Amino acid sequence: MPTAEQLYDEAVALRDAGDKPGAIAKLQEAIALEPGHAISHGMLAKLHVDLGQFDEAIAHALKVVELEPDDFFSHTALSVIYQRCGKIREAEEAKAKAQRLQYGIKD
Repeated sequence: MPTAEQLYDEAVALRDAGDKPGAIAKLQEAIALEPGHAISHGMLAKLHVDLGQFDEAIAHALKVVELEPDDFFSHTALSVIYQRCGKIREAEEAKAKAQRLQYGIKD
């Protein structure tokens, strides 16, 4: 049985070959196996945005932030996802949170 990391690597190969739906399927296998596999949630967020599936994209980006609440990059990625989904206020809030984390400012 493959690991979540192996499934993620397979998803990268599928994405690079242009098969975004196939990559999503592999990533869904990865998170079924390891629900806390943050990098898989991150790629799912990006792929869902690319396919115009904004609710799914936001859900996965929020999961990354839930899994890595003190990682400024995760909040930055959430900001970008929100922006690409047309949610500018939410994007600005996530960006501000990322900046606070980057500079060590606690909420």
